[in-house]
Amino acid sequence: MAENRLKVLTYNIHKGFSPGNRRFVLHQIRAALLTVDADVLCLQEMQGEHQGNERHIINWPDCMQFEFLAKGVWTHYAYAQNVTYPGKNAGHHGNAILSKFPLISWENINVSPYRRASRSLLHGIVQLPGREAQLHIICIHFGLLGGERKRQIAKLCSRIDSHVPHDAPLIVAGDFNDWGGVAERHFYQHLELQEAYYNVHGHRARTFPAWLPVLAMDRIYYRGLMPVACERLVQAPWPHLSDHAPLMATFQL
Repeated sequence: MAENRLKVLTYNIHKGFSPGNRRFVLHQIRAALLTVDADVLCLQEMQGEHQGNERHIINWPDCMQFEFLAKGVWTHYAYAQNVTYPGKNAGHHGNAILSKFPLISWENINVSPYRRASRSLLHGIVQLPGREAQLHIICIHFGLLGGERKRQIAKLCSRIDSHVPHDAPLIVAGDFNDWGGVAERHFYQHLELQEAYYNVHGHRARTFPAWLPVLAMDRIYYRGLMPVACERLVQAPWPHLSDHAPLMATFQL
C-alpha cells in the first residue's frame, strides 16, 4: 500500500478457464494479477476443487485455486464454497478475498434461492497497516434473474446495516449481473454507497463479455474512502483469460 493508497481489484475468473472454456489459463491469470499488484482481490467463480480436472489437466495446481493465486503475495485469504458437484467430477466453487493485509475475520452468507446457484456475500474485515480503522470488504456474485437479485440486494443491505458501522470504510465489489443499474439506486439511497468507476468517469464500466464489453456487470462500490482512479482492464492479455474484464480502483485512505 503506497502513499496511503489502497488498490482493490474485482474479477470473475471463470474457474480459471478462457472464454468458451477452450483453455485452462489459471497460470496466466496469476501472472496478470501480479503485474497490477492490487492490495485486495475480490474474486468470483473460484474453483475450490474439481476431481475431473485434477485428473485430466496437466498443469492443474496441487492446491486450491485461491491458494495458488495467493502464494507469496496475498498472504491472507478467505474462500467461500457455494456450489458442490457430486460424482466423478466432484468438487465445488465460490468466491474468495485475497489480501496483503491481515484478514481478521470473515463470514459467508448464502443468498442462493436455488441449490446449484453460486450466489453469496463473502464479508471479510481487513486490518490496514498502521491504522486503527478496519476495512470491511464484501465480495458478491449475484443472480441472473431480476427477482433473485432484488432479494439478494435486500439481504446485502440488511447485512451492512447490522454488521458494518456507518463510520467504517466499506467496499462492496463483485459480479452484480445488474446491467440495468437497479442495485445502484438501492445502494445509494439506502446505504450511501457510490460506485468507483462511475464516480471517476461519469459512466459505468462495461466488463462483459471481455473480448467486446457491452454490459456493465462488475462494480466496486465504496463508503468512507475517496477514489482517485478506477480502470477497466481490457488490454492484452485480459480479454483472453476470462469472459469478464477486471475492474481495479485506487482509493485514498
